[in-house]
Amino acid sequence: MISGKVLRFDDVRGYGFIAPDDGGDDVFMHANDLRDEKFLFTPGTAVEFDVVEGDRGLKASAVKVVDRGQSRANASQDDEVMCDVLSPRELMQELTEALLEAAPTLTAAQIVQVRQRIAKLAHAHGWLES
Repeated sequence: MISGKVLRFDDVRGYGFIAPDDGGDDVFMHANDLRDEKFLFTPGTAVEFDVVEGDRGLKASAVKVVDRGQSRANASQDDEVMCDVLSPRELMQELTEALLEAAPTLTAAQIVQVRQRIAKLAHAHGWLES
């Protein structure tokens, strides 16, 4: 496997590019070749991958994040923008208010489902206090 860092990844279009650590040409990566959740592939994230020759050049396959915890830590150190870090309870309160304001016809069960998924996502990104 080759190691590198994500240059960019568009999760809507489903593709991006990796800069190999040993230099050389950037390598194309497609969402179908990712071994981890798409949201983890942010600029600067360390990855390992195999390289195959595609129709248009080098293409990454079996792309995986090297160390999820370390990637998040590096990303937060590199960010110059400060943001609030909420407790899980504060997040749930904020979400409930926002959901009720934006979509007052949501049922309680729907709100609970949305809150659970967003809390899981926030925890995975390290957006919540421990």
